[in-house]
Amino acid sequence: MDDLSRRKMLIMGGALGALGTLGAASPAQARSLWTWSPSGSVAGKGAGVDPDWVWDEEADPVLAAVIERGDTAKANEALRKWTRNDQPLPAGLPADLRDFMEHARQLPSWTDRNKLTAAARFTTKKGIYTGALYGLGSGLMSTAIPREARAVYYSKGGADMKDRIAKTAQLGYDVGDLDAYQPQGGMIVTAVKTRVVHAAVRHLLPQSPGWTRTSGGQTIPISQADIMVTWHSLATFVMRKLKDWRVPVTTAESDGYLHVWQVTAHLLGVRDEYIPATWAEADAQSRQVLDPILDSTPEGINLTDVLLDIVAELDAGLTRPLINAFARYTLGDRTGDLIGLDREPFWQPLISAAWPLLVAFREGLIPLPLIPQAAWALEEALRKFVLLFLSEGRGIHLEIPDTNRPT
Repeated sequence: MDDLSRRKMLIMGGALGALGTLGAASPAQARSLWTWSPSGSVAGKGAGVDPDWVWDEEADPVLAAVIERGDTAKANEALRKWTRNDQPLPAGLPADLRDFMEHARQLPSWTDRNKLTAAARFTTKKGIYTGALYGLGSGLMSTAIPREARAVYYSKGGADMKDRIAKTAQLGYDVGDLDAYQPQGGMIVTAVKTRVVHAAVRHLLPQSPGWTRTSGGQTIPISQADIMVTWHSLATFVMRKLKDWRVPVTTAESDGYLHVWQVTAHLLGVRDEYIPATWAEADAQSRQVLDPILDSTPEGINLTDVLLDIVAELDAGLTRPLINAFARYTLGDRTGDLIGLDREPFWQPLISAAWPLLVAFREGLIPLPLIPQAAWALEEALRKFVLLFLSEGRGIHLEIPDTNRPT
């Protein structure tokens, strides 16, 4: 297991790299006028300001000051000691950063503990699907989101993508952990650290010539809209696919899964007026901010190759052709073409036929004899992939960057 290492581990991190650092828009893919109403949010009201022009007024000046003072190394050393939700913030943090983080770690007043418990039950029962969708769906979709792909590529982590992906995997692990928001869990820690990293990148990335050259006019990365684009590539995408695959999910489980992501968005610094209150509202927002902007970029294609190479190193029975085919089955051919996935004439029709049967069997809807042997090979490969992720998600240190990708 040591040879695999955490930094080689997770294609999921490709998806969650978005939540670690988002970026700049493609001129050809300007987002349409913001029309989603804050009446559909967890706040139920709001000013209705386009989130593409809203960043993080609390975190951004604090992290800019930390970086400019040269306190980044000091802050990172202290933050390594903060790993559990119930721990006090460590000694050694700069005072302004400590004050911000003490405020940022508080759960919203609308947190529902019963729903968070239902989310844990959902993960226990449906983890094989969410693991596969995060990794071989959302993870690869992230490389077709131009802002995300470019920001990841030109930020400091872009110089060592294996390390970058493993670090961003932490959020994906913790949000699905059974103790995510319990005192002994780590999701509050991970979300707040990620918010801090976002703020640092917002300060640094505008200084990158590569990012500025390709930003499509965006002068500050990681807007509230950018974070919600990523949110939809994870939460909304997964729930859509579970419906497409006819995976039975109870209302309580569905509501719980939505709620754990709502709380996560809040802790990442998203204003409550932008966080959807229901899956119907999430779908409506996603259709506006995510669906139309998927596009191909040189940076995204490069990141796709990196992600696929990482999975090939892990293997666990998932050969590259099988990965290509399952990702195309999950994402569709349009997105597969955008990110340069090979077409697999043998595996694609086999997966299209076998996967629905495998899902039906897992959910007790059809008997065993109808499942082809190839489906069990895919099931075993995905099971090992998800277990590897769950067992290796710990021990990664999310750190404040102090520079961009070297030019």
